[in-house]
Amino acid sequence: MPSSTPSATSSATSTKPATRAVQEPHVSSQPERPKTSSSLVGQKSIPASSHPQTTTTCSAPTLNCETIENKIRKNIQHSWRGILKVCQEKDVSKLGEIPASDFLDIAEKFNLDLSEGEINQITTKYDLKKNGRFAYYDFLQSCILLLKPQKSSLLQRVITQKPQKPMSPGPQTTLFFSAMLRIQPQILRCWRPMKRTFKSYDESHTGLLHIADFRQILHEYSINLTEEELFNILEYYDKTLSSKISYNDFLRAFIQ
Repeated sequence: MPSSTPSATSSATSTKPATRAVQEPHVSSQPERPKTSSSLVGQKSIPASSHPQTTTTCSAPTLNCETIENKIRKNIQHSWRGILKVCQEKDVSKLGEIPASDFLDIAEKFNLDLSEGEINQITTKYDLKKNGRFAYYDFLQSCILLLKPQKSSLLQRVITQKPQKPMSPGPQTTLFFSAMLRIQPQILRCWRPMKRTFKSYDESHTGLLHIADFRQILHEYSINLTEEELFNILEYYDKTLSSKISYNDFLRAFIQ
């Protein structure tokens, strides 16, 4: 009996560490949790800190440029022909862009009343290829032509109806801008009677006209398009090659 008791106690003591050994991984893993939690917190803090930086860098220039463009839109609409002529003279390669430094001289020459910071924002926005050059056609069309969809408000008077199906525009090429800018003064002088004529041809009230009728109405108002100009306008307004054009979308580009 005396010999059996130590063995029993030894077995009991040997079993207790064994059970503790099984439980020890849970206990030993607890001090490691702060490491994993700290690493997770560090990983979460990276996108949290980087997210506001990306939003501020992307949204701020756009809002500022819209404010600047609204500020100079009236001046641009009165002097855009002269601005376009100077830009084309400087654009020897006919690429639709000039050195960004030349825009400062143009802004001063045509009294656009822009500060140095506003000029820097404009040139940064229209440096589309990020090569230090100013895309003057895109700048002029954004100030003169209304090609982007605008948010409608309850107080805004509806001048031209929106089409039942939203338009999927085609490419905005330099030749398209050139054709639209050329006929812009004529459109502004007669767009109201022209709109009534468009509607009289649109017997089904679809907002669409056949290309032949569209060109005929323009001809009635002494707006004669060359084949190349007509092709570039239709390439934008008739992307799906339906042989029809939305006359409301066409007029909306000139009326702001």
